[in-house]
Amino acid sequence: MARPVSGTFHPIYQQRYIDAAIGESPIEVIANHSTAFIIFVNSIPEEKGDYSYAEGKWTVKQLLQHIIDTERIFTYRALCISRGEPLPLPGFDENSYALNAPASHRTLASLKEEFAFVRQATDILIKSFTNEQLNRKGVASNYVISVNALCFIIFGHIVHHQKILQERYL
Repeated sequence: MARPVSGTFHPIYQQRYIDAAIGESPIEVIANHSTAFIIFVNSIPEEKGDYSYAEGKWTVKQLLQHIIDTERIFTYRALCISRGEPLPLPGFDENSYALNAPASHRTLASLKEEFAFVRQATDILIKSFTNEQLNRKGVASNYVISVNALCFIIFGHIVHHQKILQERYL
């Protein structure tokens, strides 16, 4: 399966995530990113967990919770569409999710552990998709998207936030 093509994702909101994912197929993207993400997240010191670089910005723990939540949502979308779900899938408000997530009551270590398990589960799911499933399209957040595009977006979203963490938090 090749990189996503026009018409299989929203060009304004998702192109940057697809561009950030390195590889020519979902399997290559996993090989290029998955382990590196775990290593990076595990390198963040516990004392940075409640750090926010500016007033009103998420803490490191909230940002990691956001990454986990978003990966789960994107993976759910990929699962639904791969299985032929005909109904449109809803969007989500990332700020509402962050507000209602208990990240501040957790340790950074517990979030790191959850992230590692979510990453592993996502990789296993992506590796299970056939080319036919990767080509399937559905509707999520009122736009057409393919399973293949979602695979790239999952990784590109993490790359995006890893850069933010490196530039503004660490």
